[in-house]
Amino acid sequence: MTIYPTLTTLVDYRPKLKEINALKLEKVCVFFTGLNFKERKELFLEIEKSTIKEIPFAHIKSDMTKEELNFLTLKYKTKVFNIHSQEEHPLIYDYTSFKERIYIENVYNYLKEDLEGYPGICLDFSHLENDSLVYKDRFENNLKIIKKSKIGCNHISAVLKDFYINEKGEKRYDNHLSLDLSDFDYLKKYDKSLFSEFCAIELNNDISYQLKVIDYIKNEI
Repeated sequence: MTIYPTLTTLVDYRPKLKEINALKLEKVCVFFTGLNFKERKELFLEIEKSTIKEIPFAHIKSDMTKEELNFLTLKYKTKVFNIHSQEEHPLIYDYTSFKERIYIENVYNYLKEDLEGYPGICLDFSHLENDSLVYKDRFENNLKIIKKSKIGCNHISAVLKDFYINEKGEKRYDNHLSLDLSDFDYLKKYDKSLFSEFCAIELNNDISYQLKVIDYIKNEI
């Protein structure tokens, strides 16, 4: 199991990039989920000026071009990608040449047996745990499929003590903002075999806190 800090983009990524440079970090994951094409071009330019040498794992969007994926592969040695299901976010481009490295994330949906021809699952532990607390049927269905599928990468986010209601009116415990390191104690219930070599901390917290989370998981979970 290897756990990486992550440059997330659903909030302003610039403070995190400054931290990455200050800490001279060379390996981080990047989640492009909050950016359009023009904004991604700007981020790529910023990354090229940064201390980042490798992006082992990237969360891509369904509107990313093959050229962008190829750039990540050649320039930053990206080994695995994840996307949401095509049912949620239909693809715009043909990713056939990358398909063996693209994993489908468990989000708010039931996983399907065939996973649409992809090699396996990007297991988001916080989404799975939320299902175990709120959507029991979906949890049982997804866990059954997860256990017999290849897990190519993981997202690790917080699971809070108290629930909130999201914009869809759903009850949620999973969150991309952690309030305390104990937000990761839920990971103890999951077998180590479910953790891959590409685990990304999916938090909007700063990089310094993400590094504390990584140490906490390694020492306590």
